[in-house]
Amino acid sequence: MAAPSPLPIDWFPLWLSLEVAACATLISLALGIWLAWLLANRHFTGKEILDALTTLPLALPPTVLGYYLLVVIGRNSWLGGAWESLTGSPLIFTWRAAVIASTLHAIPLLVKSSRAALESVDHACERAGRSLGASEWRIFWHVSLPLARRPIAAATALAFARSLGDFGATLMIAGDIPGRTQTAAIAIFDAVESGNTRVARTLVIVISLVTAGIVFLANRLERRHSA
Repeated sequence: MAAPSPLPIDWFPLWLSLEVAACATLISLALGIWLAWLLANRHFTGKEILDALTTLPLALPPTVLGYYLLVVIGRNSWLGGAWESLTGSPLIFTWRAAVIASTLHAIPLLVKSSRAALESVDHACERAGRSLGASEWRIFWHVSLPLARRPIAAATALAFARSLGDFGATLMIAGDIPGRTQTAAIAIFDAVESGNTRVARTLVIVISLVTAGIVFLANRLERRHSA
């Protein structure tokens, strides 16, 4: 009697992870560059506190970060309640919650690397722009950002890789709902727990290859900037 054929692999967790990582990276890029520019070019009261809060998600255990997110965007919070009153559905245990969790893990990487890149820009070029009457906005877009583009692009690639593999905080606020909120990292955990080594091994290999490609790209961008 022939052995039963293995069940097909559900690729939904991988596609969801890619979508979540893409959304989180775009949000992190917008917020991260703004925060990096603020920290690199402005002196204000509470700057060190803002810098510490920006870095905090890298230091906190994922479960602690997930708990904070539950408090902030849960159904009993004002933010979660406002979202539910506007959309008719809660924010937690949705793919949007996974995006929020991944964004908080990606932003610190972008802020730290982008701040260092903006601080290393030749300030003589920025002063020349100001002497010609250019606004700070134009100087940023036409002088600072182009000069720092490669390290920022490398940081963006690493932020995408970081978002792709988020597990702890995502599990706490998005849950483990197959076909809805189950990302690749959570699917791998479930597969290992249930003894489905074929699924776990396949997803691990795919995620590893994607992440290795992203890290390779980030390293090339960094080397080109240093050359």
